Formats: sequence, C-alpha cells, structure tokens
Amino acid sequence: MPHKYKIRQMVRLVRAPIFDSRATGSGIYEVTRLMPADETGEVSYRIRSGVTERAVRESEIRA
Repeated sequence: MPHKYKIRQMVRLVRAPIFDSRATGSGIYEVTRLMPADETGEVSYRIRSGVTERAVRESEIRA
C-alpha cells in the first residue's frame, strides 16, 4: 500500500482519545517519517507537533 501523505505535510488526528496526554491543543501535526505497513497492510507515520512525537496509522490522520 503506498503512502497517502508526504514528509513535512501537515495533518490532523481524526480523533484524539480524551485520556491521551500527548495530544496537542491544536491537533495539527507534521509528518516526519514514513513507516512500513503493519501486519494488516496499513502504512504508518511518525508525526510531530512541538516536542510531541508519535506513531499513527494512516486511518488515524487526515490532511
């Protein structure tokens, strides 16, 4: 499965869990790295906002 988003592209989390202390107020993140597909075939990304960086699946973000 090819990656839909590119490095340095700005994305937004589809939904951030309320209990997730890593979620930023703005909810806007920059794609920092493209990661391979997992066992289900879905690709992942490393995204960052300020000092917060996390890994997410493609289905968890939108442009």
